[in-house]
Amino acid sequence: MSDVVDPLVLDLLEWIGRAPRPYAEVIDAWRTSCPRLPVWEEANARGFLERRHDPGCEAVVAVSARGRAHLDANRTTARSPA
Repeated sequence: MSDVVDPLVLDLLEWIGRAPRPYAEVIDAWRTSCPRLPVWEEANARGFLERRHDPGCEAVVAVSARGRAHLDANRTTARSPA
């Protein structure tokens, strides 16, 4: 399953980008009831995302330092000539 989910996890990290996105927007776009494609769950389990909720502000999701390192490493690998 990892072979199927890994590229989708990278897509999720790229989609969130460098700036946090509202939690509701992320969950609406990425949560799934399909047990075969647990992208949101896998990204969280690997520590690639952080959720923040400051008082008086809506909750946001950001790429963690670990997620940024994973994205940067895999982006380089994916873009290298074969």
